[in-house]
Amino acid sequence: MRYQISGKQIDIGDALQTHVKAELDSAVQKYAERPTDALVVFSKSGHEFVCEATVHLSTGLTASAKAHAHEIYAAFDGCSDKMEKQLRRYKRRLKDHHRERSEPVELFGASSYVLASEQETDSEEPATLQPMIIAEMQTKIATLSVGEAVMQMELSGAPVLVFKKENEDGVNVVYRREDGNIGWIDPT
Repeated sequence: MRYQISGKQIDIGDALQTHVKAELDSAVQKYAERPTDALVVFSKSGHEFVCEATVHLSTGLTASAKAHAHEIYAAFDGCSDKMEKQLRRYKRRLKDHHRERSEPVELFGASSYVLASEQETDSEEPATLQPMIIAEMQTKIATLSVGEAVMQMELSGAPVLVFKKENEDGVNVVYRREDGNIGWIDPT
């Protein structure tokens, strides 16, 4: 498994990198057969350290976790525990989907935009109806079954996931509803 371990405005020593590789490798190897790469980013938020980890699996799914603690090792250990819990929860489903899929998930490119939110007062109307784009990025859209899309959404902790349904054209969306259930938009 390839590792990318970095710090945002903090120095990450060799001992921490060795600890991250050993602990994350043992946690992920228990529940995922072929992880491809891992991205671990450490940062500082006030007086706490923040650890964010993302593991890409050969099935095309991505698991991510985030934890805060007063010590950097404790932040990573909390993040690793969350990652292990997610993968343990979905181990059976990951294996079932892996058996059906002979090739990795197909990805195609798309643009992703972040729009600025305007804080309006009650009496003011916006000067223009065109939103201001503050960030433009490239992203990948996976070709998945609906079950895999729901699992990917839950593993990543995202409230919504856009995907291309297998053997069909067009884009589908799964999202977490306010009542706790999962919604699926299929524009056919």
